[in-house]
Amino acid sequence: MVKDTSMTSPLFKLGLAALCSTLLASCAQSPTGRSQMLLFSPQQMNQLGADSFEQMKKQEKVSKDARMNAYVSCVAKAVTAQVPASYGITSWEVVVFDSKQVNAFALPGGKIGVYSGLLKVAKNQDQLATVIGHELTHVLAQHSNERLSRSQLTGLGLAAADIAMGSSEYRGATMAALGLGVEVGVMLPYGRTQESEADRLGLELMARAGFNPAEAIPLWQNMSAAAGGNTPPKLLSTHPSNENRIAELQAQQAYVLPLFKQARANGLVPQCKA
Repeated sequence: MVKDTSMTSPLFKLGLAALCSTLLASCAQSPTGRSQMLLFSPQQMNQLGADSFEQMKKQEKVSKDARMNAYVSCVAKAVTAQVPASYGITSWEVVVFDSKQVNAFALPGGKIGVYSGLLKVAKNQDQLATVIGHELTHVLAQHSNERLSRSQLTGLGLAAADIAMGSSEYRGATMAALGLGVEVGVMLPYGRTQESEADRLGLELMARAGFNPAEAIPLWQNMSAAAGGNTPPKLLSTHPSNENRIAELQAQQAYVLPLFKQARANGLVPQCKA
């Protein structure tokens, strides 16, 4: 019998050492102190976000409703103004897509997409700010990088980030991992921990912008009502709303309401008209 020495060969050990070094170098922490595995650089993620956003604008109908665009941009501008400069995002591109989908997303590189159908569920500026804050936090906490990295390690067929988005072989998988579902099928869901982080940090972000965080409760109640039992909004397909989530949002009010009141005292009083 020939002894299998592949697992002990110098080449295998060298490869294993290189992998371990990469993984150790890629360890990071989320804003809440949770350990993360991040295999892609901010530059790679920004390029993927920009390429994916351009693809979305080609595949989806962009709204030309001036009042709707002004309203969404007003809310987004107020929320993004509270993003710390340390994140290195100097400007945000906001696009409203003309669609009945109840959905929104944010991408690395300062990209925000809002579907017009969301405005029928997010009844006021505070509720829209809740969604935008939540989606922004997925970017700021590098959840997309974390999810792409996990996909890379588990062999879902994603190429390295420097593979062009123009390649149809990888475009769909990459966009799905970024949370985009246009002609891709099922989006890769964020994990429960990531969702909790986005809820918590997003609520803080919108409160610091002067939006009322108490409106997060009726927002998710509206989401549940819009689900109609069988066909949940796109936003709920990856962002499950349940009693636990609403209970957590209620528990966070004691922390974020003072931030909201301080923002108002400092003159941050958004006046975004639907």
